[in-house]
Amino acid sequence: VNACVDVVLSGVKLLEALGLEPSEGKNHAVLTSGQDLREAFAHFMERGAAAERFFSDAEAFRDIARTASEHPAAQLYVGGNAALIGQKLAANPDLKVLLCGPVGPKLHELLDDNVFVPPESMQERDEFHLILEYQAGEQWGRVRAPAANRFIFSHDLSNGALNMLEVFVSSLDEFQPDLVVLSGLHMMEGQSKEMRQRRLMEAVASISDIPTDIPIHLELASMTDQDFMSNIMHQQVFPLVNSIGLNEQELLFLTQAASGPHAALASWSGVPDVGVVSDILFWVLKEHGKAAARASDLTRIHFHTLAYHILATVDGHWGNQAAAVAAGARAAGTQACATDTIDTSKVFLKAPLEFVTSHTEAPSKIALNPDEPVVRWHREGISFHFTPVLVCKDPVRTVGLGDAISAEGLLYSEVYPQ
Repeated sequence: VNACVDVVLSGVKLLEALGLEPSEGKNHAVLTSGQDLREAFAHFMERGAAAERFFSDAEAFRDIARTASEHPAAQLYVGGNAALIGQKLAANPDLKVLLCGPVGPKLHELLDDNVFVPPESMQERDEFHLILEYQAGEQWGRVRAPAANRFIFSHDLSNGALNMLEVFVSSLDEFQPDLVVLSGLHMMEGQSKEMRQRRLMEAVASISDIPTDIPIHLELASMTDQDFMSNIMHQQVFPLVNSIGLNEQELLFLTQAASGPHAALASWSGVPDVGVVSDILFWVLKEHGKAAARASDLTRIHFHTLAYHILATVDGHWGNQAAAVAAGARAAGTQACATDTIDTSKVFLKAPLEFVTSHTEAPSKIALNPDEPVVRWHREGISFHFTPVLVCKDPVRTVGLGDAISAEGLLYSEVYPQ
């Protein structure tokens, strides 16, 4: 239910256009000014990490958005996880996609013809999200980026309040979907605690109305409030969905918020350790997934990081996992390089060639075999499918990569009727 127009441009170019000098990095949970913006951008650029923040001053944001969208180097795209996943799925000519999000005139023009937007979802003004990209090795003042990534911010009240969720659920009767994809919960962080809690309860009531025979996938995104994450996980949203998509930042935040395995790890250094990732995925499905003694439908997690992907599934609920995880990895390589197929001259391997599958139990050691790029292992009723990613050397576009990966993985996944 989140949809917007993404304005993509070089972060350094925008900050220069705004007259903001290089600064020392400092993390801000919410941005209130240009000063906060430059400090937060420097903080994440220095780490080569992706982040997403809410900008609280509406007028200041409008001015920044105008400067960004009119910048000669800016590119305008479909944005918002829901719209991006919808757009990716709609590229398949046999699929029809229903998208409910705040759709303004510019976004409507950018959407694929196979994407249907109910009239109640249309609004007069577009919601803009600013995506500040930086390249590996790029410098801004004393800050040097170790890897290419992006910093995203917006002042987006419509998506933040999940305004279109009820419209979406009420449209499902007529649309009769084979799959429901939810995203945008992270946008609620800009709301007050009370408003957020109330809206989350309403969202849970709405999601509960979706017929149980329709699989539901939840796409997570960058968050900063541990209590909110804990609510989503423990009592409210996780038990209602069948599948989750997330990256390494979200996975670490999730285990920190709920005191799970490796919660003491403050941040990843370099490529996330496969054994650590695998332990956390296992814990999420064991503690919050489907079990005889627990009312939960969660049976699938699609984890993606730059160097590799893992699809973890509870046995007996999903099929075709090897193809699904491979398709997601292929989508990452082609979309980042903007090529139709993988061009071997434009990609490289960053995944560990050997790794252990766990740090909390007797692990098995795995060495990658190029002839069989999908590796499988099993742990107490949960299957793991791992594949390295052919990483684009000079990414043309990193935005929406996680959404493309999740969409492609879902397209190839086979859900068993329960």
